[in-house]
Amino acid sequence: MDYELRLEVCCADLESVRAAVEGGAHRIELCQALGLDGLTPSAGMIESAVDMGIPVQVLIRPREGNFVYSKDEVSCMQRDIRQARKLGAAGVVIGALKPDGSIDEETISSLVCEAEDLSITFHRAFDVCARPVEALEQIISLGCHRLLTSGQAPTAEQGIPLLKKLVEQSAGRIIIMPGAGVNPQNARRILSETGACEIHGSLRKDGHTDPCQVRSTIMSFGNK
Repeated sequence: MDYELRLEVCCADLESVRAAVEGGAHRIELCQALGLDGLTPSAGMIESAVDMGIPVQVLIRPREGNFVYSKDEVSCMQRDIRQARKLGAAGVVIGALKPDGSIDEETISSLVCEAEDLSITFHRAFDVCARPVEALEQIISLGCHRLLTSGQAPTAEQGIPLLKKLVEQSAGRIIIMPGAGVNPQNARRILSETGACEIHGSLRKDGHTDPCQVRSTIMSFGNK
C-alpha cells in the first residue's frame, strides 16, 4: 500500500477534541452545534483545539438550514476563514449551492481565495446537490483538496456505490472522504469497497467523541 489511511474525527466540543487526540486521530473537523448539523465554532474554541497539537479543519457554516447564502452571509464566511487562518487552523470546511442545487462557483471561488494556503474540504452540501458527477468536476476545478460525502445517502455505508464512482472519477485529483454513520464495524468495508484512503466520523459515546472508538476505528483499517 503506497498511501496512508487517515481518520478525521468531527468534534463539537473540546472534550471531544482531547478524546480524538488521545485516540490517535489524524485530524479533526471542528464545529459546534452538531444538533444543527454543525456551525462555525468560536475563536476561543478554535485556538484551544489548535493548542492540543492536532491538525484542525474549521467548519465554515454561519447558520443552520440550506446552503444557499446571501452576500452578507458570504462576507461573514470570508471573515470566519480569515479568523481561522489567523488562529492556526490547518484548513477550512466549506460548501455553497445555488437555488437549483448546483454548486455556487462564485461563492466557493471567493472562499477558496480567502483561504489562501489552507487545506480546503467541500462539505456535505454535496450530498444534496444536483448532478453529482458534474458537481465533482466543478469542486475540483475550484481548487478544493477534499470532498466529504456520504455518497448522497443517509450513511456512507449505504452510499458505497456512488462513493466508489466518485473515487474512480476523481483519479487522484481530489480526496474523496466518506462520512456519516462511520464506526469501527463498518470503516474497513467502506474504505475497501470505495477505494477511499480517508474516512470521517464523530465516533461519539455519551455525547462526546470516545477515544476507544477512535482507536478501534483506526485499528479496523488493516489492509484494505
